[in-house]
Amino acid sequence: MSTQEPTTQAAQQALIDEFAMFDNWMDRYQYIIDLGKQLPTFPDEWKTPDYKIQGCQSNVWIRHARDGERLHFDATSDAAIVSGLIAVLLRIYNDRQPQEVVATEPSFLEALGLDKHLSPTRSNGLHAMLTRIYDVAQREAA
Repeated sequence: MSTQEPTTQAAQQALIDEFAMFDNWMDRYQYIIDLGKQLPTFPDEWKTPDYKIQGCQSNVWIRHARDGERLHFDATSDAAIVSGLIAVLLRIYNDRQPQEVVATEPSFLEALGLDKHLSPTRSNGLHAMLTRIYDVAQREAA
């Protein structure tokens, strides 16, 4: 039996399957918020301009560190729904090799309907967070 992490594709499918359990978007929003409440603590000393994401309506910080062959991300926001979106992204991209991050298209966004159901400002922020994750992974893969 393998103790290996699921692939990014398997992680995306698991997320899609979880969201399929909810009948409406109010329940899905609440689930996203609940996921955000489970994020690890993000120390105040990490809330620096270097880690702050530009293009988000709320305050968002993403910090990364190399852990052997893998990239580890810590992130937080001062908005509950954005913290949940961070948790969703981390489920897919956290603790992966940089090449795997770069090679993973965010197909879950469309499958979950996030592009259609988030406000334009939230959607822009989500894409800004994704861009940061991809930029870090591309630099680390080089």
